[in-house]
Amino acid sequence: MRMPAPDLALMARKAGIVRALKRLVPGEGVIGEPAGLVPFQSDGLSAYRQTPLAVVLPETVAQVSAVLAWCQANGVKVVPRGAGTSLSGGALPLEDGIVLGMAKFNRILEVDYANRCAVVQPGVTNLAITGAVEADGFYYAPDPSSQVACTIGGNVAENSGGVHCLKYGLTTNNLLGCEIVLMSGEVVRLGGKGFDAAGYDLLGVVTGSEGLLGVVTEVTVRLLTKPQTARAMLLGFASVEAAGATVGDIIAAGVIPAGLEMMDRPAIVAAEAFVGAGYPTEAEALLIVELDGPEAECVELSAHVAGLAEARGATTIRTSESDAERLAFWAGRKAAFPAVGRISPDYYCMDGTIPRRQLPHVLTKITEMGLEYGLGVANVFHAGDGNLHPLILYDADQPGQLEAAEAFGADILRLCVAVGGVLTGEHGVGVEKRDLMGEMFNDTDLACQQRVKCAFDPDLLLNPGKVFPRLHRCAELGRVHVHRGAVAFPELPRF
Repeated sequence: MRMPAPDLALMARKAGIVRALKRLVPGEGVIGEPAGLVPFQSDGLSAYRQTPLAVVLPETVAQVSAVLAWCQANGVKVVPRGAGTSLSGGALPLEDGIVLGMAKFNRILEVDYANRCAVVQPGVTNLAITGAVEADGFYYAPDPSSQVACTIGGNVAENSGGVHCLKYGLTTNNLLGCEIVLMSGEVVRLGGKGFDAAGYDLLGVVTGSEGLLGVVTEVTVRLLTKPQTARAMLLGFASVEAAGATVGDIIAAGVIPAGLEMMDRPAIVAAEAFVGAGYPTEAEALLIVELDGPEAECVELSAHVAGLAEARGATTIRTSESDAERLAFWAGRKAAFPAVGRISPDYYCMDGTIPRRQLPHVLTKITEMGLEYGLGVANVFHAGDGNLHPLILYDADQPGQLEAAEAFGADILRLCVAVGGVLTGEHGVGVEKRDLMGEMFNDTDLACQQRVKCAFDPDLLLNPGKVFPRLHRCAELGRVHVHRGAVAFPELPRF
């Protein structure tokens, strides 16, 4: 079989880009060899892969600025990347663009206890912030399940949450300031160490912007003091409906737990087999409820929650007797994703958010849809704020199963929107939900959103192909209903 002729023009362009970038980031800061590019072909949404032109690993803000300015001047697209744990394809590269990896920005620059904050570089892992301050009685509240690996820059890009987001908020609620570099190379500081910066809330705009507006080079986060007491409860139920109803009862009673998580039976069984956390494997649904604060408050609230669970027919009610037991309760939940990976060749992790009152209805519908598609599903989610993470089980080696999993996931997200929810809670839109944005937003909404991007990135070179189902040229966005000039995205490359 004759091999296709190499694209000499593309090869020459790539060689020229690599030479120019090596002048800006010397040493081993630029990867252009095919073998070296392989680890950067995908992020956590590994069903899609693409090889970038090159990968740049800067070490200083000046280098980031120089790379972005050069790319803008030469029309080169840039995909920012942190640890690559994104589950929505947010760091999926482009074959005609470079990846700007921020892994070398991995230092904690300052811990300021007087102002209850820390200044860190974006490549610092989420858990490392707590690790640096916990000996002094402090911690960083957002705690995604991937906190051992995910970095704070990616947390800012996706507005990540975690099991304690119900009481302590998402990344945006724990962020005080950012330094970002615009596509032009301009370095901009937003916020600082205070809670309320003057002027427009640009920090709020950047948080959750998925790398479309700028590259984060420094982050100032809030530090909280560890609560005096923390107790976790395991509440097992004979049905997901009873567990979902109990979630509503807890919040309606005025109790705001530090964490309120839910798992259905497939997830319970998988997590227990993997971790041995002491979960009741006979239960159809499990709630993990953490209460923190003064000892007396925890005792009273634990009894109150137990009463609410009992009224809904709870089959298991356990309260942690030590901090080690509390952490064991959480270990199963935090290991749920890898645990499910042991029982299925592949799984597709979804992310949508619904009103809490819709939990029983939505979980029932997901089960019904699973039967229609012939695919299993394990539900693990932040029940307190309605952020669902259904794990759709499939085998990519079986023809048609990946496509069925994607269609199943899309139907789950459509259901979330239909019951008054949204397309994402913390994983972002990326490429995964890009073509579903029309389910939630009309053309006017999307045009207004893209005007914000145009203010930061008028040439549309920063992470293009993400979030927007169609990307319009900025000059044409003065008109709302613009179709000529829309750039159609190609079919995503699959692995």
